[in-house]
Amino acid sequence: MTDTTSRFIQLDNWIFEVKSVRAIKVNSYGKPYNAIANFSFNGNNAYIDGLMTREGESFSKEDYQVFMRLCQKFDIKQAQFDRFKNNHFQLETVDIEPIENNISPKLTLVR
Repeated sequence: MTDTTSRFIQLDNWIFEVKSVRAIKVNSYGKPYNAIANFSFNGNNAYIDGLMTREGESFSKEDYQVFMRLCQKFDIKQAQFDRFKNNHFQLETVDIEPIENNISPKLTLVR
């Protein structure tokens, strides 16, 4: 069974489609946050941009896994983001496998 969250919400004769999400890293909403990012959804694809962390904070492997789990919950098949490597931005693409039987997903970097 796939653990997905619907990106569509219907109220009366309106359907609202979630197309973007602002992510903040904080223990309690309203407190100063340690990191921020934006997700844009288009079909089964996501683009993640605007990732910024406070000075002294880093974007960890655990943070990366949380981002990928969000994509899985929205049934995203592929995510793209820019990485700053060797003094320039490089577009990275990651294939995201669906959640199956509560088994951790395999994430494959596509170049």
